[in-house]
Amino acid sequence: MSAYARQKSSYCAQGEACVHIAAARTGAIALIESGDPNGAILHTRTAALAALLHAVKKDTLHG
Repeated sequence: MSAYARQKSSYCAQGEACVHIAAARTGAIALIESGDPNGAILHTRTAALAALLHAVKKDTLHG
């Protein structure tokens, strides 16, 4: 994952329990869990991530 310039979430818990966000030159976004940075990586596009964050902030993700 060294191809990404990571930014640590401002909502990190203590220690290594953090989510990092990284933008690729292709325009893709990667969400990386700091406890396992080479493990599961969620790839998405900016519009999809923006829609998710908007829904989370508005508390509209009820099943």
